[in-house]
Amino acid sequence: MGFQKQGLLAIFGAMTLATVSITIGYSQTSSVSTSTSENDSQVHQIDKLVEQVWADYDLQPSKEATEGEWCRRVFLDIIGRVPTIKEATEFISSRDKDKKERLVNALLYDDSYTEEFARNWTTIWTNLLIGRTGGNDNRSMISRPGMQKYLRDSFARGKPYDKMVYELVTATGTTTPGDEAFNGATNFLIDKVNEEKASLATAATTKIFLGLQVQCTQCHNHPFNDWKQQKYWEMNAFFRQVRAFRGGARARDGGVAQLVDQDFGGESQGKSEIFYEMRNGLTKVAYPVFVDGKAIEQSGLVNVVNRREELAKMMIESPFLTRSMVNRTWAHFLGYGFTSPVDDLGPHNVPSNPELLEFLSGEFRRADFDFRKLVSWIALSRPYGLSSKRTSNNEGDDPLLGESPKFTHFYLRQMEAEQLYESLLVATRANESQGSYEEQEQKKNAWLGQFNQAFGTDEGEESTNFNGTIPQVLMLFNGDMIKQAIDTKKGSLIDRLANSGFNYLKCVDQLFMAGLTRQPTGPERDLAKQMLAARKGDAKEALKDVWWVVLNTNEFIFNH
Repeated sequence: MGFQKQGLLAIFGAMTLATVSITIGYSQTSSVSTSTSENDSQVHQIDKLVEQVWADYDLQPSKEATEGEWCRRVFLDIIGRVPTIKEATEFISSRDKDKKERLVNALLYDDSYTEEFARNWTTIWTNLLIGRTGGNDNRSMISRPGMQKYLRDSFARGKPYDKMVYELVTATGTTTPGDEAFNGATNFLIDKVNEEKASLATAATTKIFLGLQVQCTQCHNHPFNDWKQQKYWEMNAFFRQVRAFRGGARARDGGVAQLVDQDFGGESQGKSEIFYEMRNGLTKVAYPVFVDGKAIEQSGLVNVVNRREELAKMMIESPFLTRSMVNRTWAHFLGYGFTSPVDDLGPHNVPSNPELLEFLSGEFRRADFDFRKLVSWIALSRPYGLSSKRTSNNEGDDPLLGESPKFTHFYLRQMEAEQLYESLLVATRANESQGSYEEQEQKKNAWLGQFNQAFGTDEGEESTNFNGTIPQVLMLFNGDMIKQAIDTKKGSLIDRLANSGFNYLKCVDQLFMAGLTRQPTGPERDLAKQMLAARKGDAKEALKDVWWVVLNTNEFIFNH
């Protein structure tokens, strides 16, 4: 996939097209290698293992991404937005040999980015744990603000991943901030434990944290491997000591939602076993046994054995925990994981690069589950730094055709809805007048609700990216955020540029850097001049036209 070479004037005259594109062109030199650092060992091994795949398949990688491309890419992936003009210009103009590592470290560790880092990963994990609309339904016991507060605090403080998993799996307490028993981690399981004998809790926990889809064996043995129906129900047994309910003093709003541990007396004669029916009609019994076959005490009494606590301990020791997190994080940065789907690491689904998956999993564990370190290794690796432009030597490396990804080039992907929202705020400088964190999240949630309604699938599922459909384009062309972005009223970006003292073409340069992290090409500047002429010298209106086009290009809404 690539961007069409289409000029500004042609785009401006073709507003009814379902997609719009703009020529990609950078005047900056390609990026330089990072210097010796504590990341070198891991980064070198990543590069070595990926390069071995290239050699095995006789493929050649694309050239390095330009500095502007890489800078934009790393801002989007680590903190969820495009860089500001100042941030991009400082990076591109720097001559430090280790400037890539300096930028990655700043985004990960500098106090000035901590809030944005936490916000981005809170968004990602909130959507993963409870869904994009989780907690928005009045029937739900989920408190979305409660889930977000827990995750935001965890990411801001650098909580180790194993501790976060333990807390999410074992949580008890209430879901809503401000309550004396508040524990935001309860929001992960609160809506999942009461449904169909905790089937949702079983499926979500194993799928999200272990990359194992045991729900496939709920009703029958797995069709592609030797997993039996028994395995599902043994994992399900770990969730039979937990219940969710509403209660407490807040009767006016339905009561406080609580997650509590309670004794499990079993499904027959007060024993702690559970029964399930096989497809042949026979009934079998199951007790809590982990996916690797390790069993725990069979008692259903919480004071004898807390099943969720035992489950969490075994999950943390399991190699699947680190593999799953590495696979998910790699997919976030590179576009594809080592398996497809990314949350299926079962024995039937062989990873495309098992050596690299195992290496990073081991390093992540040795780093005490430090998520920021995992991010830095991947972001500084060679495959992440490659251009998205394919060559004749890697044209066949296209996962969309069913091939396993070889990572010979950066795979184009559309921004997530939240990334677009945050990027529009930053690009238009609308973020400078935002309110509190809670107010910002409410505004974003309202906008995302409109997005989900517009782009929901036929099955009622939430859409999480942009696909170039006509409804999408109409929303982007005519939506409130775009209207606000191109507004020329006093104090707007266009107004500030027009009154900045810059000449018209310098203002055009600023718009391109704000939206696309690059300067316009010569032909694009010429077309911008024609727009000014078409507006009879009205710089504000011409800049408004240019800005509208920039924000509606594939180049803006793609991570490339």
